[in-house]
Amino acid sequence: MADRIYLKVIADFDITGYMRPRAVTWKDGRMFRIEELREHRSAATSVNGIQRDCYTVVIKGQVRRLYFEKDPSNFTITVGRWYVEKEA
Repeated sequence: MADRIYLKVIADFDITGYMRPRAVTWKDGRMFRIEELREHRSAATSVNGIQRDCYTVVIKGQVRRLYFEKDPSNFTITVGRWYVEKEA
């Protein structure tokens, strides 16, 4: 399993509840606008049973995968964390 870097993400929600990430902020405070959302799909469930969504985004002209992992213990609302996988 790749190392994860958890991020703060600014997201919008449309009237149907669709979540669209708009910007990411690193731990050091640097913020980057998401220039384009190319794809959104469900990602494979992780080994510990956590469901994930994968957003293919463009940040500073580079294609990146941004993940949203859903908390399986919270069934009443969607709670989760955003992360990117550390590059090798």
